[in-house]
Amino acid sequence: MKRALFPGSFDPITLGHYDIIKRGVKLFDEVVVAIGINADKKYMFSIEERKSFIEKSFANEPKVKVTTYEGLTVDFCKEINAKFILRGLRNPADFEFEKAIAHTNRKLSKIETVFLLTASKTSYISSSIVRDVIRNNGDYSVLVPSSVTVTPK
Repeated sequence: MKRALFPGSFDPITLGHYDIIKRGVKLFDEVVVAIGINADKKYMFSIEERKSFIEKSFANEPKVKVTTYEGLTVDFCKEINAKFILRGLRNPADFEFEKAIAHTNRKLSKIETVFLLTASKTSYISSSIVRDVIRNNGDYSVLVPSSVTVTPK
């Protein structure tokens, strides 16, 4: 089985993430969307909310699994027998950052990183932009799957 891990914080999942996952299922037998847990980071959405957003987005796609993990991504890949890491690239800065991580992961294990370019219609979207739109009461719905909902606090 060709299993790929798509790691990230997904705070929240964006239409860019959604596009990469949809395209990833055409390349792999299974795509495991893995939400990394970092206790030092402050998130807008809880781990449960983020997991639910992704699960609802892919409820009708049996090739997508959603989980959480802590520690090194390559260690989690070994744990679930994923031979590939799937990553999306929006711009040259993403490439430079992701290239260094991919080289490190390749050095630590034999895992291959597969890069997909984001679709031009979603290449400007990032989770940090979405969070800023939400904080300022903007229409975030055009940037995320319909499963992402904000409960007023």
